Amino acid sequence: MKRRIITVLAAASVLALSACGSGSPSSTGGSASGGAAGGGDLTKVSVGVIPIVDCAPIYLGSKQGFFKDEGIQLDIQTATGGAAIVPGVVSGSFDFAFSNLISVMVAKDKGLDLKFVANGASTTGEKGKDIGGVVVPAGSSITSAKDLAGKTVSVNNLSNIGDTTVKSVIEKAGGDPASVKFVEVAFPDAPAALANKRVDAAWILEPFLSKAVADGGKVVSSNFVDMSPELDIAGYFTKADTIKNKAELTQKFTRAMNKSLEYAQTHPQEVRDIVGTYTKIDEATRAKMVLPRYRVEFNKDAFKTLGDAAAKYGTLSKAPNAGDLLP
Repeated sequence: MKRRIITVLAAASVLALSACGSGSPSSTGGSASGGAAGGGDLTKVSVGVIPIVDCAPIYLGSKQGFFKDEGIQLDIQTATGGAAIVPGVVSGSFDFAFSNLISVMVAKDKGLDLKFVANGASTTGEKGKDIGGVVVPAGSSITSAKDLAGKTVSVNNLSNIGDTTVKSVIEKAGGDPASVKFVEVAFPDAPAALANKRVDAAWILEPFLSKAVADGGKVVSSNFVDMSPELDIAGYFTKADTIKNKAELTQKFTRAMNKSLEYAQTHPQEVRDIVGTYTKIDEATRAKMVLPRYRVEFNKDAFKTLGDAAAKYGTLSKAPNAGDLLP
């Protein structure tokens, strides 16, 4: 645990010196002197995101002018994952950022005062048609989550939302989660790891999930849905100091982000189209992939289920309080 705390804080120190990407976070705490209609200056706001389907709403919102209407000039900066995202917010390199719920829970558990300001992506709530799932190769004897007990299962990161949700559904199905050997395999490499029998099963997210199934793989658990059909997976967060000292700017960002989520949910084809502008996912794959559910409100019961599981399996020292982390 101490090593993990040192790693996060050290990374934050490095980012504080070098920043991230070409932009810089906003230095003003209030509203811009004018929005798009007024023709005044816009407040530059740096947002750290991951180049995945889940982040489509912020790109759509930028294109539709929702942030400009609030007097915000978005500076969207991409990062590889939570290892860079969380320290980027802590150091001030990002005003706001996108991350899965567990990564922010872990940071809070370590004493970093972070809080979500907007939802990001949620499970579809449909088994067999979700953005993530545990896949086994064709001919596998594994037919259910319970059968994963005693097997080797890949996740993209250990002690995060993947293994936490998979352990939970294994236990719910009557299996022993402690008997599972989890190994790290990046999502793009997971289908090959299955085919080469490096792992017995792989937890994979879209668009790589669709590829694994097309290659003959079978989904034995839609682990997000199996944990809770209302599970929120990720959101946009910032430091508590930002919420306090830049309250008006935070409210403006949240309003624009919420409009973006609502727009994305009702314009799925535009989601697929815009994903092609910031990822290398080809058009044919984008047309087939399952999209997350985009919604404004967080489900607190599902948040509690996830947080309790993370504490139970040792990812957190204690279960988080929803009021401390959710808007």
